[in-house]
Amino acid sequence: MKRLFFICLSIFFLSPCFAQNDLVTDDESSSYNLNKPERMEWLRNTGAGLFVHFSVDAQLGIVISHALVGASKEFEHKFFEELPKTFNPSRFDPQELAILAKLAGMKYIVFTTKHHSGFCMWDTKTTAFNIMNTPYGKDLLKEYVDATRAAGLGVGYYFSPEDFLFLREHQIPINRPAQPLTPELAKAYDAYTRQQCEELLTNYGKIDVLFIDGDPKEVVKEVSWRLQPDILITRGAIKTPEQVLPGTQIDEPWLSCITMGTAWQYQPTNDRYKSGTELLQLLIEARAKGGSLLLNVGPKPNGELPIEQEERLREMAAWHFVNREAMDSVRGWVVSHEQNIWFTAKNDRKTLYAIVTEAQDWKEGTRQKFLIQSAKATAKTSVSVLGQNSEVIEYKSDDVTCYFEQTAQGLQVSVVKAQRLYDDHRWPNPVVIKIDGVEPVIDRAVNVETGASETTATGVKLEGMVHDFDGKASKAYFYYRPYAGQVETLYAGKWLKTKEVAIAKDGKFQIVAPELKKGQQYEYKAVAIQSGLSVEAESKIYRGN
Repeated sequence: MKRLFFICLSIFFLSPCFAQNDLVTDDESSSYNLNKPERMEWLRNTGAGLFVHFSVDAQLGIVISHALVGASKEFEHKFFEELPKTFNPSRFDPQELAILAKLAGMKYIVFTTKHHSGFCMWDTKTTAFNIMNTPYGKDLLKEYVDATRAAGLGVGYYFSPEDFLFLREHQIPINRPAQPLTPELAKAYDAYTRQQCEELLTNYGKIDVLFIDGDPKEVVKEVSWRLQPDILITRGAIKTPEQVLPGTQIDEPWLSCITMGTAWQYQPTNDRYKSGTELLQLLIEARAKGGSLLLNVGPKPNGELPIEQEERLREMAAWHFVNREAMDSVRGWVVSHEQNIWFTAKNDRKTLYAIVTEAQDWKEGTRQKFLIQSAKATAKTSVSVLGQNSEVIEYKSDDVTCYFEQTAQGLQVSVVKAQRLYDDHRWPNPVVIKIDGVEPVIDRAVNVETGASETTATGVKLEGMVHDFDGKASKAYFYYRPYAGQVETLYAGKWLKTKEVAIAKDGKFQIVAPELKKGQQYEYKAVAIQSGLSVEAESKIYRGN
């Protein structure tokens, strides 16, 4: 046991520690994992959850906790001693929040119990730096748990084992990663974390989900699975990419945690909110790639949700009300998408949902035709549009029937956008075409990997590989776009395409792309063409040197 303790300790203090808006590599799927199979399956069936970042420094509208790293002693003093005296989330309404989350399609909520600063949102015996010693003076966490459970949603915790207050009280500079501790102090840190976890997992009933942010995670995982064996641990046990979506489909359960703007906690100014349409497209892409979306909100200091965040959740609620069956209990298709049509499917692959994004210019009452190359019709095929009966359209007598035709090029469907959802008839969000009784044109897609990049005299050489190459794919190309950082990726432009090249017999392919300039960073990914379908790999970054 001593050897295991020091191994975990060395990992904690010698490895990079990452958090919100930092680069999170997050490849933890092979670590200690006692998640039960049925809980993992529950996550795969779950389209979305709501993340809530909320702490004492929401009063300042700054980054949650991280401003303490490198801060002056005066800043530290004011943060730990003065901020609690004015923190009063008296308008926090967890029941209203839970109902809104449920309407928006969320199946669980993950709430910040303690972020890196060390401020606790519950009635803890471990520190006075908690919600009870504020003007609010009540156990806010209990209110959240009770309301979330009453709404029929899964109860989730965010918990940080890193604690800046603990470091300060032991005269250790606040930094990430923290400097090495003495064995005695490390033992005390471990005991402190353990006691907090025991409070959280014994005083509030059944907890469904736990998101561990920071290190060391092992003591948190041990306590959690010991006290609540049915708890699902996400970060700390499975893949949880942050502020990005994977570039390709992933077979194992995963989720991406993403902010509505650029900030996790409430930031009243200088933020850039994604539109409701953009958030829906992130949700759709996550589901098409086999995962789910953990969408973040940050309440105002008084506990209310900012109107910008409420507005976006209600827009998502309207879309979910119409299209929920395309998001819940579905899996990925043989390819995630064809151009702007993304796919989810029922487990048996007999029902396909073709989700038409970039539908802002599709006017209500007009017919559109779509060619789907990855599916083929059978004698049982039928087509419909979710939410509408495709029999009538308000104030018109037009034909709004759904049609399909199997052609040599693929399955062609013809549908009308016939349901009025906005007063001005300009509903801009994705339309879901449900296709029953279909079959995929391929059993499975090839396994494509994005390789290395290298600067050459004539451009940038990009490499790729098809690992299970057996002649199913003959040509390949790359997508690329300028890269400005992890958070900025979600605001990046569209992917651009290189020329196509042949795949060698060993599955390798490469391109020298003169379009990519030395000194400019790019995100790029390999794409193989299989039966006319584009099969994408995970993306990598060319650093420009």
